[in-house]
This record gives sequence, structure tokens and C-alpha cells, in this order.
Amino acid sequence: MGKVLEKKAFGLAVKDESGVFSPFCFSRRETGEKDVRFKVLFCGICHTDLSMAKNKWGFTTYPLVPGHEIVGVVTEVGAKVTKFNAGDKVGVGYMVSSCRSCDSCTDDQENYCPKMIITAGAKYYDDTITHGGYSDHMVCEEDYIIRIPENLQLDAAAPLLCAGVTVYSPLKYHGLDKPGMHIGVVGLGGLGHVAVKFAKAMGIKVTVISTSDRKRDEAISRLGADLFLVSRDPEQMKQAMGTMDGIIDTVSATHPLLPLLGLLKYKGKLIMVGAPEKPLELPVLPLILGKKMVVGSMIGGIKETQEMVDMAGKHNITADIELISVDYVNTAMERLEKADVRYRFVIDVANTLKKPTP
Repeated sequence: MGKVLEKKAFGLAVKDESGVFSPFCFSRRETGEKDVRFKVLFCGICHTDLSMAKNKWGFTTYPLVPGHEIVGVVTEVGAKVTKFNAGDKVGVGYMVSSCRSCDSCTDDQENYCPKMIITAGAKYYDDTITHGGYSDHMVCEEDYIIRIPENLQLDAAAPLLCAGVTVYSPLKYHGLDKPGMHIGVVGLGGLGHVAVKFAKAMGIKVTVISTSDRKRDEAISRLGADLFLVSRDPEQMKQAMGTMDGIIDTVSATHPLLPLLGLLKYKGKLIMVGAPEKPLELPVLPLILGKKMVVGSMIGGIKETQEMVDMAGKHNITADIELISVDYVNTAMERLEKADVRYRFVIDVANTLKKPTP
């Protein structure tokens, strides 16, 4: 790419495995001919941010500026940008580039590209490290920018760029988006509550599956789920056996899969979108006897992310959030580790991020 011109940027970074965030100054590349630069207004906090901050998966590069649920307003576009203009409301999700030529990319599934470049903590083409949305501004290739519908509240729309597409993509891909179908949603957290909202907008019957009765009223009365199932209640589980076309499992903690497999109909699909740190035990016999499948799914491609956001605009779907200041991020991470959030933290970047003093 030749010599890369730079613009100063600042944000919050974690410097080591302690996971503690502090102010950080860095540089972003100048706006290239196909780049879009935008002021970051809000950025959601995903559980992945916590895992990366503490190097729980073993590949974090420090210093790390996380954040891949980023929304803002365009401030500058490159000479060859055709889709966006200054003032547009836009977002960036989990990736900022891919090879554009492999099977995954040509299938509009850039999220599975072997050369995908993630938004935070990856090496970009110019050998710099990508920094995410816990920062004052972003610059990204036009083809990886998402347009945010005008009617959506920006802070509550931010988590859709990860949590939203993570549940939307498997519902669509596996044909579980047909009215009248019945799906289960395991876990009513950042992913689960958005899964309920999208599934209901698709006309699907939804059962929320949880380990306790604590969130029953929330799931049914406020989020619109049809049924609530306590997975630790043998009688409830017995009555629900063989009733579901598919299950979206959003849980990142270690948990048993056998009870969930029993809930599926013949040819039912258990779709894993949570990422437990330790391997789960997978009983094979229920799969064989019921022609059932266990599959994984990771975020979504750019095309389906835009489709998801457009559907959210049509049905006014946003995440339920707790808006926080930059100064609260360390506390938010501690609470997130305890699952103490309803249902997504979103950082008010534009109003609370202050440039560090020299």
C-alpha cells in the first residue's frame, strides 16, 4: 500500500491480561479512496470484548482497543466511495475486511473468510493493528460499512451489529424464519433477548429456555415470547420434548446439551452461537435416532447484516441497553463477567470520551 498517512485517535485500551482499561492515544490511517471515516457516537460491549481483554482465547495482541458494535456519523469519504456521504448514520460490526475472492466471500459470508480481518486486535494490510470502537473515530473500507435506518435509536441499535446478526443469520440460513415454526432460545442475555425480538417479527413461536424461573415475566410480558421453559424442571422438559424445529443456544458457560436435543423435533437443529471456553459434551445417540443436527454460527456476512438492520428498522427492533460512560467501562466488565446486565452495555462514546492530557 506504500507509505500510510495517519490521523491521531484516542480511546480506551487494555494493556495486559489484567483486563483493566485506561486512556490510550494511537493513530488511524488517512481516509483512502474507498474508505469511510466516521465519528463514533456509541459502542456496545460484547462478551467477546471481555474474553479478548483478558486473553481468554490465547491470541490477544496488546494494547487492545476493543469494540465491534459501533455506530456513528460519517465525517469524510474517499474519492471512490459511492454508497455513503458525510452526515450518514453508519455502523461497523465484527470485521473490517476480507479477501473478497474465496468461497466464503463470493457466497456473501465474509465472516468465514480465512483472511477476514476483525475490527479489533488483528493485523491490517499495512501491518498496523486494528483498533475498535472504544475510540473517538473509525475508518473502514466502504464495503464493510452498514447503513443504519433513520428511525432507529442509535445507542440501542449498536448491539445489533454483533448480537443482532449473530441470531438473525442462523434463523435465515437454516430456514427457521417461516411463520408458524417453533424455536427455542437458550439464555435470555444480550443475544437471547434480541433473538426473541427477531423471531417474533418473523412470525415464529418462541420458547425461552432458562435455568430458573426468574426471567419468565420479562420474557413473556415484555419481550413477547410465547412460552418459558425451566431447563432444571424435569416435568416441564418432558412435556416440551420433540416440539421445536430449532434451538438457538446463546449460552457461553458450560452447560449440558442432552436436555436440549430432546426438545427438538425430527430433523431439528441445535445452533450454537455462544462460545464456552471449555469443550461441551455432545451425546451422539440422540442425533442418530432423530436425524438431528448440532451446528455452529458466527455473526453474519455484510449483506445479511444490512438485511438484518433493515428488518430492525421496519419492525423497530433494538437491543435493551444500559447506557454507560467511558469511566464506567471497567465496572461494566466486572458486571458482565457476572452476567449482571440487562441486556447490553453501550458506551456513550461521543459524550463521555475525553482526549487524554499529554
